[in-house]
Amino acid sequence: MKDKKKIAAALAAVVNYIKTGEEGSSMYGAFAKPDPVPAPAPLRSWGISGRQAQMQLRNLMQLKALHRLR
Repeated sequence: MKDKKKIAAALAAVVNYIKTGEEGSSMYGAFAKPDPVPAPAPLRSWGISGRQAQMQLRNLMQLKALHRLR
């Protein structure tokens, strides 16, 4: 009788160990391969220059509008 209980306890422990290992590996499986990081976009000097000119023009227009209020 004792041998059967020992065998049953050992088998239950082994099954529990295997089940825990499967859950753990599936949980870490998603983190094992991270998504590739996209490369940064190349700087386009013409675009930057155009946006900077637009901002300067808006700034000058705002200063001119504020100057008229005085």
